[in-house]
Amino acid sequence: MPSALDLLRAAVVASGVTAAAAADAQEPAWLANLLRQDCGSCHGLTMRGGLGAPLLPERLAGKPDEALAGLILDGLPGTAMPPWRGILSEADALWMVRQLKQGIGP
Repeated sequence: MPSALDLLRAAVVASGVTAAAAADAQEPAWLANLLRQDCGSCHGLTMRGGLGAPLLPERLAGKPDEALAGLILDGLPGTAMPPWRGILSEADALWMVRQLKQGIGP
């Protein structure tokens, strides 16, 4: 049975509500875990790279947050980077980008 959060996500996607209105759809703890575990499975648990490129602050500096969030949401065709749109909102992806730009630590 879907959780209330799953139903909210589905409703947000179906309704086309803006990212700003969906900003509260995810909890930072859930996103932080996703960042470490799911992203870390390819980019390395310390984000120093692996199958995927390093996601260190110095590598991301100067790149627009929206462009990086777009890579998270839409993936990178021809690579192992999958799209996360439908699972994450634009606000979620921007939160993740900002965390990566600060460095997520050990």
